[in-house]
Amino acid sequence: MTSAVSPAPAPEAESVGGAGPRWGYGTNGFSNHRLADALRVLADLGYQGVALTLDHCHLDPFAPELARRTAAVADLLRDLNLAVVVETGARYLLDPRHKHAPTLLDDERQHRLDFLLRAVAVGADLGAEAVSLWAGVRPPGLGVQPAWQRLVDGCAQVTAAAERAGIPLGFEPEPGMLVEDIAGWRKLSAALGEPPAFGLTLDIGHCQCLESMDLPQCVAEAAPYLVNVQIDDMRRGVHEHLEFGTGEIDFPPVIHALNAVGYRGLVAVELPRHSHAAPSVADASLQFLRAAWANAQPGRHP
Repeated sequence: MTSAVSPAPAPEAESVGGAGPRWGYGTNGFSNHRLADALRVLADLGYQGVALTLDHCHLDPFAPELARRTAAVADLLRDLNLAVVVETGARYLLDPRHKHAPTLLDDERQHRLDFLLRAVAVGADLGAEAVSLWAGVRPPGLGVQPAWQRLVDGCAQVTAAAERAGIPLGFEPEPGMLVEDIAGWRKLSAALGEPPAFGLTLDIGHCQCLESMDLPQCVAEAAPYLVNVQIDDMRRGVHEHLEFGTGEIDFPPVIHALNAVGYRGLVAVELPRHSHAAPSVADASLQFLRAAWANAQPGRHP
């Protein structure tokens, strides 16, 4: 698939023996920081972009004066030379008692749909390269087919809005959700009629967790549809985002695969449970990824 909705022009990639990944960091790993402070820390560390999770603490899409606040964030991103993708995985933004609720599968799915439409508008105003979303867990008592129809209907509305706004969607397979792997994304894309604006967000840790393919093969399978990549360490069968070097992933072949397929979007660190030590974890993560990229050069990995 070649998307008719192209991401914003990318800043020049850092080079170690050739064009390489553009590293980003997820703001959900900086939830104890003001957003402006988090962006400045990440820019100072050397990151080239951020995966911005819209949340009560970071550009709340339901708080007053959204347009003014979005414009201020866009100005700061530009001043710091940071690219951005918009993430929609805030835990308790929509329901203070239930994590990630409601989803597009729930009876109250209109609230989620409204949030996603707001996220598309915010992403367009920020000049984001993509807006990322996921399916949600099938509610108890709801059959697979009704859940699937709800998901298709909701994604169709968000995709139409993204097409009008000129911004790609990156739908993310999540372990345990209705769409949890690349095959599930393909099924959903087909049900939507394979719209060009409906792309794929690939979390490398999720691939390690449950995909039957090895990680470079996952990248190759996803490559034609990729608009957003998240990166973290993980163990097989355990959905827990880990710091680099504490899981099972061999990263140089994965990074080599991303470069080989020509992916030039952000590759953003996804460590949502590490806000207590955000600056040091972000620093260590970038040093690890730069070393992995150096070892991903031809002749430097198996």
